[in-house]
Amino acid sequence: MALPFFYAEELTTNASQYVLSEETSKHVVQVLRMEIGEQLQLTDGKGNLFMAAIIDDNRKRCQVKITNVQKQSSPAKQIAIAISLVKNNTRFEWFLEKATEIGVTEIIPLICERTEKQSFRHDRMKGILVSAMLQSQQSWLPNLHEATKFTELIKRSAYQQKLIAHCEEDKKESIHHHISKSSHQLICIGPEGDFSKEEIALALTNDFIPVALGETRLRTETAGIVAATLLCIA
Repeated sequence: MALPFFYAEELTTNASQYVLSEETSKHVVQVLRMEIGEQLQLTDGKGNLFMAAIIDDNRKRCQVKITNVQKQSSPAKQIAIAISLVKNNTRFEWFLEKATEIGVTEIIPLICERTEKQSFRHDRMKGILVSAMLQSQQSWLPNLHEATKFTELIKRSAYQQKLIAHCEEDKKESIHHHISKSSHQLICIGPEGDFSKEEIALALTNDFIPVALGETRLRTETAGIVAATLLCIA
């Protein structure tokens, strides 16, 4: 049976002991009823996996001794998904959870011309990423950006390949043609009303490749998951 697995953002690789957060301490001591001497695993979300043993089972300040540290390999593919915020928070949260489980390494919430929701709670959304990372037994937490305007994102050049998925009838390539062609890819997913013609034109002038995700019209969050699955796993 796998050891209990928790997030410890401030834990460093040279630490010999660590005090768990009050929330994690309560879960370890009161919910799981773990005691002194029992082992658990921790990650800082930066690829480090810590083996630890409880040395103080205080329910508010549970303290552990670090017994081993291993560096997990970073994902072979660095996949960034820039996706428009949607009105329904539940649907966007679902996307964040599943994208993390699949292995997306960077998520950029977008504000486009037709995006109706202009902000989001970064702390809550990060918590969803953390939960999904732990549930899927990973040690790398996706980098979650603050909400970014499409016109600002489009000028970034830090990616080997940049894709944009839109619903216009313009000439597009199947996303299947770009699977595994680059180890560092960015794909943009538009809002419920799609990208505007002006946004698409701006993307194309900044070296984005227009792609189709399939034959049907997808919801924003569904399109994000399709793109994540194809680029990360296929």
